[in-house]
Amino acid sequence: MNKLNSKIPDGPLAEKWSKHKASIKLVNPANKKRLEIIVVGTGLAGASAAASLGELGYNVKVFCYQDTPRRAHSVAAQGGINAAKNYKNDGDSVYRLFYDMIKGGDYRAREANVYRAAEVSNNIIDQYTAQGVPFAREYGGLLDNRSFGGVQVSRTFYAKGQTGQQCLLGSYSALSRQINKGTCTMYSRRDLLDIVVVDGKARGIIARNLITGEIERHGAHAVVLATGGYGTIYYMSTLAVNSNASAAWKAHKKGALFANPSFIQIHPTCIPVLNDYQSKLTLMSESLRNDGRIWVPKEKGDKRLPNDIPEEERDYYLERRYPAFGNLVPRDVASRAAKERCDAGYGVGDTGLSVYLDFKDAIKKQGKEAIEAKYGNLFEMYEKIAGTNPYERPMRIYPAGHYTMGGLWVDYNLMTTVPGLYAIGEANFSDHGANRLGASSLMQTAGDGYFVIPYTIGDYLADEIRTPKISTDLPEFEASEKEVLSQIDKLMAINGTQPAKSFHKRLGKIMWDHAGMARNEEGLKEGIKLINELEKEFWTDLKITGTKDELNQEIEKAGRVADFFGIAKLICQDALNRKESCGAHFREESQTEGGEAKRDDENYSYVAAWEYIDENTAQKLHKEELTFDFVEVKVRSYK
Repeated sequence: MNKLNSKIPDGPLAEKWSKHKASIKLVNPANKKRLEIIVVGTGLAGASAAASLGELGYNVKVFCYQDTPRRAHSVAAQGGINAAKNYKNDGDSVYRLFYDMIKGGDYRAREANVYRAAEVSNNIIDQYTAQGVPFAREYGGLLDNRSFGGVQVSRTFYAKGQTGQQCLLGSYSALSRQINKGTCTMYSRRDLLDIVVVDGKARGIIARNLITGEIERHGAHAVVLATGGYGTIYYMSTLAVNSNASAAWKAHKKGALFANPSFIQIHPTCIPVLNDYQSKLTLMSESLRNDGRIWVPKEKGDKRLPNDIPEEERDYYLERRYPAFGNLVPRDVASRAAKERCDAGYGVGDTGLSVYLDFKDAIKKQGKEAIEAKYGNLFEMYEKIAGTNPYERPMRIYPAGHYTMGGLWVDYNLMTTVPGLYAIGEANFSDHGANRLGASSLMQTAGDGYFVIPYTIGDYLADEIRTPKISTDLPEFEASEKEVLSQIDKLMAINGTQPAKSFHKRLGKIMWDHAGMARNEEGLKEGIKLINELEKEFWTDLKITGTKDELNQEIEKAGRVADFFGIAKLICQDALNRKESCGAHFREESQTEGGEAKRDDENYSYVAAWEYIDENTAQKLHKEELTFDFVEVKVRSYK
């Protein structure tokens, strides 16, 4: 079997999606009422997909582990959402957005999927505006735009510093309408514990009711995973504490290949670690780099307050090293540059692990009111957390684990290698290559949910209209439930001395040190060794308090950490295999004289998709060769 049939349509790039939509199979309205779809996750991808599928007439079951879909991690997105509207008349176009994404991803993404993402971006803005999302507007009433890293045009639509929250409320309102109509059924406080595969097809899930502890079976004709990324592998990340990768990992163990797991973005503008008791880090939007200037003192170990350091004694290192883009270089470039300055002894703060983000010049030029209108809630958030006023003193920032470009491998239809199992949004790998441009996450997730999956899932379900309602009494459901219960019992029977959180924290430190902003062969091998040792300790000394038949967050945490061990080893295995630097994957052995990432297109121009064999066997690598027919592959430069 060809496990990696990407199903990319033939023809010119700009016509692929239109021709594909015109040729895929359809399901008539009467038959849609006979089909059931499970959507797991209620962020921008999941909520928009569920709402759209419900509007089309399918019976949709929607699952989230929060008490309400409104708490999905999409609310944390701050800076904006990209679209190629060219409202600023600055030369933007669908092709330029596509090119910026391909280049920003260091030529490690599939052309057809990226172009489609750019193509549907304009529809997303129209959709959200119609749903009442309060995008910022210019004085004349037109929607406003701002710039983001890695581009030279203004294409990012925004709602102050809370764009993700406002967009999620738009998608949630659409979902709520379908819940009220009865086409969508909402299951909150549920944790997906397994994917049920019947005769090779995804036919349902096993979930745990997080309030009662009850194990539930849910059947459907197709399953859509919209469960986000795995950035909390680092423990300290910008993600919500409950964000996890268990759903994707369960799918992986049931046959869905996992692609490019080592492609993990480190965000350059986060509030630095303040103490040893934190469980997450706070993101400061990349949009701040529009007006904020990043600098460090020119003298090592300079402990003066930032306002006491004269202009001539400041090193605006991004402007110095990358004059064409300045402070708006892509995230991977900005993160490594900050690390390099701090490692060299120029970092600021008590730990020396931060740099300054300074708004003095912007406030002087534009006025405090203008800056407050654009970033007011972000400045308030920073002051509450850090205790200093960024209007009067520069922010301190440092890179932190953020977005995962890797994820479940999907074809052009967003289907995994398990028929009937789809992955959308950050849960898949398809649109960002080795590095994601800012404001393209909301664009991809909403695009997948509103304008891609409603078409492509019909192509599969057209052949399922004669399949009766999926019975949860099938032996495959019985076997899956027994496996889930056995895993819970196994975890609880350890009865050691350490909570799951302590193992997660130590695992995160291993991953940050050995597979973080920079990787090398020796460090990755050492990381795998340390992960194996910690995993062995986990299975002999884990302590879960309480019982399994009640609300018990320790069971949830233990299950997620158990899955994280497998993901951590796969990240290191993938990073070891890819002996090149590209985007956010920086192998120290592969860099230019100037310290930039050095690709090896001859040997590594492919998607690395890994097949799970079993717990005792190394994963098997499958390669999807990347071809570039519409862009010239060249050295990425922002100078």
